[in-house]
Amino acid sequence: MIRVAADGTVRVTVPRRGSRREAEAFVARERAWIEKQQRRAEAERDRRERRTANDERRTTNDGSAGLQPAIVDERALRNRARRELPRRLFELSAQHGLTVSRVSIRNQRWRWGSCSRTGHICLNWRLVEMPEPVRDYVLIHELMHLKRMDHSQAFWKLVAAACPAYKEARAWLRSHGAR
Repeated sequence: MIRVAADGTVRVTVPRRGSRREAEAFVARERAWIEKQQRRAEAERDRRERRTANDERRTTNDGSAGLQPAIVDERALRNRARRELPRRLFELSAQHGLTVSRVSIRNQRWRWGSCSRTGHICLNWRLVEMPEPVRDYVLIHELMHLKRMDHSQAFWKLVAAACPAYKEARAWLRSHGAR
């Protein structure tokens, strides 16, 4: 059974005697339905966010109209991250034949992403502010942890094969990431 959550996360339930290969084939056959459900969930989130933003603009603590620009900008970036990052992560995971069980967008201070052994990938919402090649490097880095849960030479070979310009992306993160 396939379920698409309100945040666009796809969950596949495999019967007791089912195999991972059959589940992946089922997901591949149902890709169009899954994408349709993700678009529907995204449209519903957008409607809710617009409604919430309108309500907040009408009701402020000091009686003035509107929110502070920095708060609005950050909120817009976080919403954009929730829409764009999981979609791109699933595109890259499909390209590399990997399965992501869950994606979370978080407000992490010290990490750009993380990956659990169960396939749950957490991403920092600030990735949406980065150049696309750098963002893709971070996503690929986390996806390669699905194959190797370490930072060994073998891991970096996987990253290099999937993202040949990864060294430039890492250099960009080192020089611009703190901002």
